[in-house]
Amino acid sequence: MSSSPARLAILSDIHGNSAATEAVLADIDTVRSTAGEAMAPSAIHCLGDLVGYGARPNESIDLIRDRAIPTIMGNYDDGVGFDRDDCGCAYKDDNERERGQQSLMWTRSVVTDDRKAWLRSLPPEVRLDVHGVRLRLVHGSPRRMNEYLFADRDPASLARIARSADCDVLLFGHTHIPWSRRIEDVLMVNTGSVGKPKDGDPRAGWVLLTIGPGGEVTVEMRRVTYDIPAMATAIRAAPGLPDHYAADIETGGRAP
Repeated sequence: MSSSPARLAILSDIHGNSAATEAVLADIDTVRSTAGEAMAPSAIHCLGDLVGYGARPNESIDLIRDRAIPTIMGNYDDGVGFDRDDCGCAYKDDNERERGQQSLMWTRSVVTDDRKAWLRSLPPEVRLDVHGVRLRLVHGSPRRMNEYLFADRDPASLARIARSADCDVLLFGHTHIPWSRRIEDVLMVNTGSVGKPKDGDPRAGWVLLTIGPGGEVTVEMRRVTYDIPAMATAIRAAPGLPDHYAADIETGGRAP
């Protein structure tokens, strides 16, 4: 067994925000270059939802695909890749639903056929064994790609999911709100969102997971600044994309 800790960079929910993605990848590369070879993330994994809401879906796909980053299919990747009429999203009201449908139809219309084919090829999950620690990477939950696992969900429900997860660390996104907690001997980690945070912090988010040679696990939630005005302007300039999504990235998901 290697005596060195393993470090994994985990990102999720890019949502057509290429500037945020570039900033996160640059931050990961900075960890690699400034921390030294022994401290560098040994791998990068993406938990899906590369498209939707943002104005740069093709560019965002390319940033991940060109670096051959292992990526899980998110519900929005499924909706766009298969040209579905629904993205599997949960909406609070009719206005939000109408905006969501506009976003889905716009994104379907601009993502190229070859990129849709790539989205269709993405797996539903990834399992890893690192220093004897079993990792399970999903988009929403082990049960469904579009299930929302919020930190304030009923504790009994989270406990049931943890008991059936068949892993030591469960990594997921989808809610766009980062959190980490050990439940029923399973470390549950929501990595937050690169391109569309909803926790009031508009900076791009990703997680640095460190696993020691003895199986000890630490989670670092990292946030990165990026050119938010440029991405908000791109949304407002895209015919068919609601301006509300520009306000969302400007406010960290707290747009009225």
